Amino acid sequence: MAIRFETILYVENQERSRDFYRAVLGIDPSLDVPGMTEFQIGDAKLGLMPNAGIKKLLGEVIPDPVQGAGIPRCELYLTVNDPMPYLERAISAGATLLSPFQSRDWGDEAVYLSDPDSHVIAIARTVDHLLDAAH
Repeated sequence: MAIRFETILYVENQERSRDFYRAVLGIDPSLDVPGMTEFQIGDAKLGLMPNAGIKKLLGEVIPDPVQGAGIPRCELYLTVNDPMPYLERAISAGATLLSPFQSRDWGDEAVYLSDPDSHVIAIARTVDHLLDAAH
């Protein structure tokens, strides 16, 4: 059985987040309707759902995501061959720099940013990834 993977971020403003991730990723959404925006990234998807959407869907069984505003609730770890264009686009789109691009103790080089909803974004390059690109 195949498994498809999608990460959905709960966001304050779907349009603002759509425009931010469109700029950072350098791609248009594969789906953009009221209540959900999706970006196809390789075999995975990144979804953006308004806070009110998930609250309406699940009601009182979950805390209101609005209560977590400004608190990092997840990390997106993007591995690319050339992180600099992604970093530049993210900063231009309004990302906040959390930690500069540098070698990390697990072997990657990565920069850490936050999006408008305080989700953490790492943009990384790995030695393995560079080796794969050379073949």
